[in-house]
Amino acid sequence: MTDVDQRPRERPPNEKTFFGQPRVLANLFGVELWERFSFYGMQGILLLYLYFPTDQGGLGISQDTAVGVVGAYGGLVYLSTIAGGWVADRLIGSERTLFYAAVLVMAGHIALSVLPGTLGVGVGLVLIAIGSGGVKANATSLVGTLYSEEDPRRDAGFSIFYLGINLGALLGPLLTGWLQTSYGFHIGFAAAAVGMAIGLIQYTIGRRQLSEAANEVPDPLPNQKRLWYALGIAAGAVIIAVLAVTGVLRATNLDQAVIIVILASTLAYFIVILTSRHVTAVERKRVIAFIPMFIASAAFWSLYQQQFTVLTVYSDYQLNRDIFGWTMPISWVQSINPVFIIILSGVFAAIWTKLGDRQPPTPLKFAAGTVVMGIAFLLFIPMASTQPNSAPLLGLIGVIFVFTIAELLLSPVGLSLATKLAPEAFKTQMVALFFLSVALGTALSGTLAQYYSTDTQVPYFGILGGVAIVIGIALALMTPWLERLMGRVR
Repeated sequence: MTDVDQRPRERPPNEKTFFGQPRVLANLFGVELWERFSFYGMQGILLLYLYFPTDQGGLGISQDTAVGVVGAYGGLVYLSTIAGGWVADRLIGSERTLFYAAVLVMAGHIALSVLPGTLGVGVGLVLIAIGSGGVKANATSLVGTLYSEEDPRRDAGFSIFYLGINLGALLGPLLTGWLQTSYGFHIGFAAAAVGMAIGLIQYTIGRRQLSEAANEVPDPLPNQKRLWYALGIAAGAVIIAVLAVTGVLRATNLDQAVIIVILASTLAYFIVILTSRHVTAVERKRVIAFIPMFIASAAFWSLYQQQFTVLTVYSDYQLNRDIFGWTMPISWVQSINPVFIIILSGVFAAIWTKLGDRQPPTPLKFAAGTVVMGIAFLLFIPMASTQPNSAPLLGLIGVIFVFTIAELLLSPVGLSLATKLAPEAFKTQMVALFFLSVALGTALSGTLAQYYSTDTQVPYFGILGGVAIVIGIALALMTPWLERLMGRVR
């Protein structure tokens, strides 16, 4: 990239904008909104579908196995960002990958809604996991193409993009939760499929507005190597099938298998990027700087993603959901966090924009987010009780508010950081590497959730909250060193 490309892009005085951002951000905002509507709408009722008894429309799987499956599925979603990033960077570019991945997501929701029992769960979750990985890595990467590294609007633009994610996350569980309690789980899953179809239509209409960079293939795979990669993928699929058929890979150990794969993939990815001859010395230092933030991010997400495991179980058994004689659906708890995100994302975007070059460096934001997440877990302790449905709804809302503060300090900033620190030859794959930290944390959230029970609430929340705080403090102490490695990237 030339020096001219590195300078902030000047905005023509009469350019139409989307909340002060490039106009095309509106299209990416919309497709991500509907994809998240379908994703979180389905996930809001997924755990309940797995462990609810059959006479209530569920599959009757044990609770420990069910939370492990949800954690493993969530880990696979973010693990699939590797494939999505690789396909974009080496085969067809980010824009086309995003489109085809969205089609897979819609097909997965359709499978969940029409196929019975574990067949629908298996087919649906695999399709959604693979498709969502492609959508997440490439939607984020496409937002990054709208800005130069030094454009002061960059973090604010990602915060607005994050608002679209949370509008979908708000509406999805509300609708699917109501449909599930009124008409059954499969109707709720069908609503998720319809939402994804709307997102695809909207994206198809506006996809031509994206720049040429959206279709660029940064590191094309030579034709002579494509057959070998295809054979490798086929061999991997066969190995997984054999492990499943022989009983080595089971629902009860799926989360642990996913964690092992994620750790191996993370190590391999860092080695590939750091040893690549296409990566400059400056870029290599930036990747090294990303490692401590990767660890902090994984710790953060291992707690945060328990909204879909522990918090769902907590809301079912511990939370008092009675509101003036009406019992709130369990899945509606998943919409509390997006409400706060919608309210506060604009505030955070304004803060970062107002501070400009005076805002805290990214490592310090990561550290603060991890510490605040630990504090949020400690706030569960005063509400601990062995009495069922005794935890106050207002108390849980307060805890989720703290969740939100932590999330806004780390998550949208992390997406932006991945695009800023990315070597030129690994633009989308660097975003996938950030999502690997989310994958690891999400898979761990399922494993950790198996240690949660009514009797272990105090040590469970206390130990995990304390560990997160220690990790955040350690990252804060490392910030000056990380800033030197990052150079001019803040």
